[in-house]
Formats: sequence, structure tokens, C-alpha cells
Amino acid sequence: MLEQLEEIRRGATEILVEDELIAKLNQNRPLRIKAGFDPTAPDLHIGHTVLINKMRQFQDLGHEVIFLIGDFTGMIGDPTGKNATRPPLTEAEVQANAETYSRQVFKILDSTKTTVAFNSEWMGTMGAADLVKIAAKHTVARMLERDDFTKRYSGGLPIAIHEFLYPLIQGYDSVALKADVELGGTDQKFNLLVGRQMQESYGQTPQVVLTMPLLEGINGGDKMSKSLGNYVAIDETPEMMFGKLMSISDELMWKYFELLSFRTIVDIERLREATQAGRNPKEAKIELAKEIVARFHGTAAAGAADEAFNRRFAQGELPDVIPEVTRPAGKAGLVLANLLQELDLTASTSESHRMVKQGAVRLDGEKATDSRQLITGGQTLVIQVGKRRIVRVTLT
Repeated sequence: MLEQLEEIRRGATEILVEDELIAKLNQNRPLRIKAGFDPTAPDLHIGHTVLINKMRQFQDLGHEVIFLIGDFTGMIGDPTGKNATRPPLTEAEVQANAETYSRQVFKILDSTKTTVAFNSEWMGTMGAADLVKIAAKHTVARMLERDDFTKRYSGGLPIAIHEFLYPLIQGYDSVALKADVELGGTDQKFNLLVGRQMQESYGQTPQVVLTMPLLEGINGGDKMSKSLGNYVAIDETPEMMFGKLMSISDELMWKYFELLSFRTIVDIERLREATQAGRNPKEAKIELAKEIVARFHGTAAAGAADEAFNRRFAQGELPDVIPEVTRPAGKAGLVLANLLQELDLTASTSESHRMVKQGAVRLDGEKATDSRQLITGGQTLVIQVGKRRIVRVTLT
């Protein structure tokens, strides 16, 4: 049991309440582990996999994992961290996004040991009277204890009534599934605790809440987010995924190891000690990048991505430290020549056209051939003009 507990603690921010978790583990039965995901976008990035990796750890320890797709709550929109009411998604949008989730998560989870559930299975059959009964289990005062609701209320910003329903329904999901443990990011703590309170109201033993940290994006600082362009998508090409992971700082690398790697804690500590003793941290970063790329694309693709990266970047073409900037690309994208000037890589658009024509401009190591090509948002590129002018730009 102590070995299980040590693995469960790995990377976790909080376990509420750990003594209750120990009591559940001592029952010597598979626990029901719940984690919910709202299908608000069609793809997942590796920041989402922090929770999915923890679910896989529970699977490997012999517990029952429930991957809950919030197709009903997705139409409400999670208000967590929002300073304005989020527009609800349509049923068609939610269903389209949900279809891609199952395919992506089974690159990590064991499909034979995973229950995929949709909260529309129980919420969709409820009438207005049933929803009123759920609402009666919580108070407005408790709801306004949420930090984001408090800020909006005190600031005179609107809070729609339906937003109060979100944590209540998420909490009722735990009742419907009889969850023993619910996982979530640190920003979900309030909602997870509502689940505990809701289970008690329905006469169930309250679930243990386990929160995981939010993974910073590849440029550090902000949490990984597609809207910020600092993400690594699960469905990206092996080469793009490998290159982005190699761009993270040496310090951030260790957090990625802890939260994303399936290596043991002992193995990771040995890597850290070797790096502190003088081993090039880039070698450890390569191991991390290859492990993650292999998880989603296979070992052969990871090896090929490593070789491609080495050809482009490690053979003296680029320095270890590259300046990083973020720029909005807009819906239409940016013309390459204009982008080069905006980044101060050229003095004018005329010089930009000339440098491209001379073959002196590279995008992720490949020669640019069209100075008028559109560079779209949602990507990170290493742009090089000549041998000395280099920048890594994240386009949002």
C-alpha cells in the first residue's frame, strides 16, 4: 500500500483527504477513479495528459478508471477562471469534439481497462424538477466563495445563473458514478470539493480529491494553452512535437519529466544528479522528447524526429539559447516578409524579399522560398536570417 501511495503522490499538488485515501486503499479493492474532460476543442495537448498520465498510473496499480466526457456540461461552459460568461457550445460542436477524445486518450490509457462515460447519460434524462433538487443541495453563499465568481460579483461583472449549475452538475457526476477519487487541475479544486459535498448529501462516502498542477507552456510562465500558442498537441507531427519539447528551458524540463514521463522517480532523480554533475542537460531533454514522441507516434518516429532535429539544429546551425517572442498572427496570418521586419530580423520588407531570394532565410531549419507566404497562428517557429539573426516566435 505504501508503494501505491508514493506513486499516487507523485506530481500531485494536494490530496484531500490523504487519510481517507489510505483508508480506501486498505479496503483492498479496485477504486473508482474519475476525471472529467469537457470537449470544448477538437484536440488535446500534452498539458491535458498530466491528468491522463495520473489515470494511467492508477490503472497500473489495479484501479478502475472512468474517463468522463462532459458532453452535457460542455454545453454550459466551465466558468473556472473566466472573467466573463463563456458562450455555450452547440450540441453538434460538443459531439464532434467528443468523438476525437476517445481516439486520442487511448494513446495513453489502456482501452481494455477504461470506462468511457458521457454525463448526458444521466443529465440528459433529467427534468426540471430533478435539476431543482440538485440545486437545492448547495447555497449561493458557498458558490460565491469561488474566487472567479467573487471577483466578477465584486467587480460588477455579470454572472449568468446557468454558470452556477456547472459545479453542481460536475459534483452530481461523482454521485452518478460513485467515484472514490476525482482528479483535476488545481484550478478545479472548488468543483472537485463540491463533488465531495454532493456525495455526502446523497448518502455516499465522499470522494478523495487529487489535484495536479497546471503544466506551463513550452515558453514557461503561462499555463499551456492553444490560444496562447505555447502548446504541444497530441496530434502534431513527430518532428514538430520533438522540436517544441527541445525548446523548453532546462529548468522547466524537470517539471515535464515529473508530470509527463513514465520513468520512475528514481530514474528521473538519477538523470538530474548526472546533469548536476556535468552531463549536458540537452541529452536529458532529448530522452524526454523521444519518450513523449514515441508515446504518440511510435519508437521509429521518435528516432527519426531526433535525427531530423540533429541535422537541422545540433550541427552548429543554431545556438543553444534562442531569443523567444510572441506575436499575434490574426485570422489571415502574416506575410513572411512583413514578419521578418516586425521581428527586427531585417531592416525593411525590401531586405526581407532580398534575403529570402538569396536563400538566407530558414523556417525551422528549412529554406524559405516565398517571401510572400502566409505564416498562420497557432504555431511556434525558429526563424533564422543569415547566421546571426535568430528568433523563436510563437504566433497566436
